[in-house]
Amino acid sequence: MPDRKKLKTQGKRKRWAGWSDDKLLQLRFKDLKLSMRGSWLADCMRELNRELAGHGIPVRPHAWLSTEWFSPEHTPGIAIPFYLAHPRLMRLERKMIIDVEGGTHAECMRILRHEMGHVMQHSYALHRDRRWQRLFGRSSTRYPNYYRPDPASRNFVQHLRLWYAQSHPDEDFAETFAVWLTPRSNWRKRYEGWPALKKLQYVDELMAEIAERRPVVTRRTELEPLRSVRMTLGEHYREKLEHYSVDTPRAYDRDLMRIFSNSPKHRNSPPAATFIRHHRAEFRRLISKWTGEYQLTLDTVLDEMIERCRELKLRAVGSDRQLRTDFMVLLTAKTVHSLYSPQRRQWIAL
Repeated sequence: MPDRKKLKTQGKRKRWAGWSDDKLLQLRFKDLKLSMRGSWLADCMRELNRELAGHGIPVRPHAWLSTEWFSPEHTPGIAIPFYLAHPRLMRLERKMIIDVEGGTHAECMRILRHEMGHVMQHSYALHRDRRWQRLFGRSSTRYPNYYRPDPASRNFVQHLRLWYAQSHPDEDFAETFAVWLTPRSNWRKRYEGWPALKKLQYVDELMAEIAERRPVVTRRTELEPLRSVRMTLGEHYREKLEHYSVDTPRAYDRDLMRIFSNSPKHRNSPPAATFIRHHRAEFRRLISKWTGEYQLTLDTVLDEMIERCRELKLRAVGSDRQLRTDFMVLLTAKTVHSLYSPQRRQWIAL
């Protein structure tokens, strides 16, 4: 977890830290006046640099706060999302998006290693190498708005959730680099027998080769730094919610009616919609953990199920424990089937 003392100290310094959500959402990013200096994020960057030094990699990325995670092509740096710089903003992110991407030390380091893969690619123009292209594909491939992963594929490493390596050749390399860089990842044994092992071996050889080479991209600049963003937090979250929310088919009726009842004799039992709403945080958290699906997406599905339960006038009959178990089995099965079935595999927002 982030250093609680540092988070607490940061929380006392900003006038907006005590504002309501509604008031905070009206604030422009540039008026947050945030800094990474002295924060737990600075500690994470130092840890990343130690890992790079341990592998003999000379590049040391710079970092700045922006609206999202990204690494631009023209500079060896990493943009870190604003909400990680202050506990009040992390609470707002959790309320608005449910997930706080990078909100723990372990997850922040996973993402930093991934972004460092992009930094290495850009710093040395690695995508111009013929072998890189044979293993990962062409970097010039257009980024899709959505990608459709095959969770069973062994052609890609598994680092960030939702099989992110499958979204684009650049992401494939960044994920492979991140696995290679991660301390004690034991990648040779973990990926033994996988076609993805060839990619890891290539990265291992490549990093040894370029240790003495001078990077071609060295200029330190900041793209879309928070201090220049005039958008309000409210505008940002409206765009983000629109991008990640999904339209889910109303195909749950038969399954819901197996768990709940619309029989008149159970009209005095609690409404099924109330039951799901009461336990939704637990359902969302556990199924996200089991399947890797984003909690925001699961929340949309739960909203759909709650609405169908209302329309079908379903009642929660039986023990709470059994109903919770049955419903989690249903939602997990639907999620896994959507992710793994070749016919129904879902498209994931990039």
